[in-house]
Amino acid sequence: MKPDNSLFKRIQDRVTECLDLAARHTGRNFDPPMVRFNQRGRIAGSAWLEQWELRFNPVLLADNAEAFLTEIVPHEVAHLVAFALHGKVRPHGREWQSIMTGVFGLEPRTRHRLNTEKASPVFPYDCGCRIHKLSLRRHNSVKRGQKRYQCLHCGQPLHAVISSRKRKPS
Repeated sequence: MKPDNSLFKRIQDRVTECLDLAARHTGRNFDPPMVRFNQRGRIAGSAWLEQWELRFNPVLLADNAEAFLTEIVPHEVAHLVAFALHGKVRPHGREWQSIMTGVFGLEPRTRHRLNTEKASPVFPYDCGCRIHKLSLRRHNSVKRGQKRYQCLHCGQPLHAVISSRKRKPS
């Protein structure tokens, strides 16, 4: 499900709010970044520092609007602010952490806790000692015969787990 335009507008407005808050705390104004909704996979958002751009995942946004507004947007804006103030620094280093806590009043978490199953489905594979979850890309490369994977623990090859659900006759 793709979010509607009003949700995109709410995200853009939240980016502006976060930048205004950062400007009040730092005494420095920040240009509005380009905001895109083209992030894919399990990543909720990303900050492209040199391009002064934020990218958000529309699939995850559709199911997690409040988490985006309260956590994801400030997280990504903090990356831009840290870059503007300090230049190229460690992505989740002390400069970014101080912006998260001091400016936004948030715990500086490096990873989100969103359910990513819709955005990035996984496929069960068995080796004999455990079940592994392969990404869609890896699953498709196995199906096409381009790749084979083995367990890092037991060394056995991975085999797709066949669904136990019975199919209806067509």
